[in-house]
Amino acid sequence: MPRKRILSFKYATEGIWSALRTEPNLKFHFFAAFVVYLMGIYFKISRVDWMILIIVIGVILSLELTNTAIETVVNSFTEDIHPAAKKAKDVAAGAVLISAITAIAIGILVFWPYVTNL
Repeated sequence: MPRKRILSFKYATEGIWSALRTEPNLKFHFFAAFVVYLMGIYFKISRVDWMILIIVIGVILSLELTNTAIETVVNSFTEDIHPAAKKAKDVAAGAVLISAITAIAIGILVFWPYVTNL
């Protein structure tokens, strides 16, 4: 593997760890993903259910990281409240919120049959 490709994985991993150390919302999403993982093991969910949950978790974590990147860049350009900066940050946060609400709905649809069959 070329050196540049190996370094890109290193930088991506550093970015994830950096955000995880400093972003409370990302910590929450990782914790929620871990809880969902434990529930999946407990209920012995199907392969298709696992695939759905993995995709949803990946989307949420990716959007949260993207939101963090947008906020970091915007904050590096201005400390003042600028309407365009506020809009960029609010829209990115809104994307995370929509994905989280969608994930909750999907989680209910996935786990409901397992919970009701206890």
